[in-house]
Amino acid sequence: MAIEQSTRAIEEPGTLSSQPELLVSAARHLMSHYSTRGDDAGTCLKLASVIERHLKALAGHGDLAPVLRATCQQLSEQWAGMVEQAIPARQNVTLLDRVFGVAR
Repeated sequence: MAIEQSTRAIEEPGTLSSQPELLVSAARHLMSHYSTRGDDAGTCLKLASVIERHLKALAGHGDLAPVLRATCQQLSEQWAGMVEQAIPARQNVTLLDRVFGVAR
């Protein structure tokens, strides 16, 4: 799937990180597909997370113009907030709850 390939590409040193135009292109491609995945919340969450990582990588890229890096930083923070809100809240389960089987 494209998400896994994009994730591997951003994590491998010397691939997209050395070519910012490819990273910009990949981020734009992923963002264009985000809205078409509304039927599968898990895929949307994963896609949003990959988009956020691409934008974060661009924000830290030294070869980009400062205005583009600042824009990518702001967008990265917005996507990160969206991902955090979409993650289901975890219940606070204490050790005693687990021992006594309250949280099954």
